Amino acid sequence: MRILGLDPGLHHTGWGVIISKGNSVSYVASGVIKTDPKLPNPTRLVLIAEALEHLVAEHKPDHAAVEEVIVNTNARTSLTLGQARGVCLLIPAKSGLHVAEYAARLVKKSIVGNGSAEKEQVAHMVKILLPLSNCTRHDESDALAVALTHAHHAKFPTAR
Repeated sequence: MRILGLDPGLHHTGWGVIISKGNSVSYVASGVIKTDPKLPNPTRLVLIAEALEHLVAEHKPDHAAVEEVIVNTNARTSLTLGQARGVCLLIPAKSGLHVAEYAARLVKKSIVGNGSAEKEQVAHMVKILLPLSNCTRHDESDALAVALTHAHHAKFPTAR
């Protein structure tokens, strides 16, 4: 199963592709979709959508997994993050992929064993689980962590 993991954000959307076969996982590719904060939000959302369409066409995933939004104290930030997340849900679904959603706490617990783990801990475990990955940003390692979480939970759907 080829999985596209996504960590939504209007400025930086992390993505990662892994292959899950039985009990093994392997790294395929990862990166960050960046948008210019000076551009209008609708233009930024279009750029994210186009990049995701390209990623789906290039990597041909079977499934997509998207991190759920953490509610911020700033309503405006939550709204723009929600818009980016909507694009991250829409494009894979429109492409016919099964799309799963995972809470950040579940991702951290699945990868590190602690739902309150710090981003550095998640990045460290992603590097251990996917040694060929060379993530330079937390958005990228978070996206791979979401994909790894889906690889585990797709095998054991009642564990959620």
